[in-house]
Amino acid sequence: MTAPTPRRRILALPAGMALATALALLPGTTASAAGDAPAAAADGPVLSYVVNVSPGHAASARVQQAIARAGGSVVIAYDRIGVIVVRSADPGFARRIRAVRGVDSAGATRNAPLPAQSTTDVGTPRALSADEIAGVRAADGQDPLEPLQWDLPAIKADKAHEKTLGSRDVTVAVIDTGVDDTHPDIAPNFDRRASANCVSGKPDTTDGAWRPGASESPHGTHVAGEIAAAKNGVGVTGVAPGVKVAGIKVADPGGYFYTEAVVCGFVWAAEHHVDVTNNSYYTDPWYFNCSADPDQKALVDAVARASRYAERKGAVNVAAAGNESYDLASDSITDPVSPNDGTPSDRVIDPHECYDIPTQLPGVVTVSATGARGVKSSFSNYGLGVIDIAAPGGDSTAYQKPEPPATSGLILGPLPGGTWGYMAGTSMATPHVAGVAALIKSTHPHAPAAAVKALLYAQADAVPCTDPYDIDGDGKADAVCEGPKNRNGFYGHGTADALDAVTR
Repeated sequence: MTAPTPRRRILALPAGMALATALALLPGTTASAAGDAPAAAADGPVLSYVVNVSPGHAASARVQQAIARAGGSVVIAYDRIGVIVVRSADPGFARRIRAVRGVDSAGATRNAPLPAQSTTDVGTPRALSADEIAGVRAADGQDPLEPLQWDLPAIKADKAHEKTLGSRDVTVAVIDTGVDDTHPDIAPNFDRRASANCVSGKPDTTDGAWRPGASESPHGTHVAGEIAAAKNGVGVTGVAPGVKVAGIKVADPGGYFYTEAVVCGFVWAAEHHVDVTNNSYYTDPWYFNCSADPDQKALVDAVARASRYAERKGAVNVAAAGNESYDLASDSITDPVSPNDGTPSDRVIDPHECYDIPTQLPGVVTVSATGARGVKSSFSNYGLGVIDIAAPGGDSTAYQKPEPPATSGLILGPLPGGTWGYMAGTSMATPHVAGVAALIKSTHPHAPAAAVKALLYAQADAVPCTDPYDIDGDGKADAVCEGPKNRNGFYGHGTADALDAVTR
């Protein structure tokens, strides 16, 4: 099987690659005034930091003064969760602020100076040609490209749509690279009120700020369409084509998902009462954040506080497991890509002490990917006690070929600019689960997040371990699945079931 590319960040493998409010500044402080705070030793690149204090204390004058004395300037304080986003050109800022009484943790969110200098993204999906679009023959009641979506019947979404398309009162927030809300498959269901650009760590609600730039990744648009592409006689159909979808842009132009942006994304979702968040990424620059490292510990703390806050406010947080075929329940993993905005090295980590965030945070629904044969995708991470549920994420057609009329083993979805194309990854599995969670919330509108998750797991179709798992057919096991039929390392509680979501 192909090795991961060393600069992969977003949890997706596009066709053409190997797989072919609490939102408040400190009282009395404006963004510009906070930025005027003197630096103790401004002799390094300007970096972003998170400073974590007790909730309710982030806006105190004492904390504000301590940050300024340590050489930092406040961008925004999320007082209800005690997370402060800070910028500093002082290389000693984190060390000094960690020594201040009342600071729980603090650390740099990046190695590259602001703004990040990378311009790479996840690659270019293969867009459908005009001839391919014209050649599809849809049945009555299907959107034109729906016959190519083998993933919908794989989770019984086609049958669910005969019962309901979902409720307009339910919103799924796509925390990602941005969403093209002008796409004809997304525009009918787009929730502008719950959309924002969080890249700086502070929400920007300028009209269209949530859209990807012309040279930026199509990832978020594809994900949004998988969840809620309208059943409107155009293009494809989403898992929950009657619910609303919002775009919360957290990836910078280089494709990096930094902690301050992710924290902003979860808090924005919480304060706008979204019902589900879709998180098809890991938080850069560390694939795994180790609790023994004070900087990385602070990043885990900040994102955990934000995701827990979103869940307390009613959101079900769904996240991708990753695409490196890692056993996340093993005793050690070699991580060759971190830090991906600096100089990566082959570091051996303990996944019980070092965490992929938000994927491995408490309360988050962790999703593995399956292919067109219903077997774990060749690239999907796995792990007993880590994977909660599985859903279609696609795979190489050489490994798992769909039944006709579908022609590709990858997942079809919208691309910016009004086109459609194929992508694959646990990034594509996650929106299938987010869509099913939205259907459950549509059916049970008063259910809290914990109840929606319980129904999601109880209604999943149990899948026994694939043993032996020899996805490439070379006679050697490519991964080992452990656990019983209804709770194992490949499929968790099983494959998400959209039909049960609307009938039980």
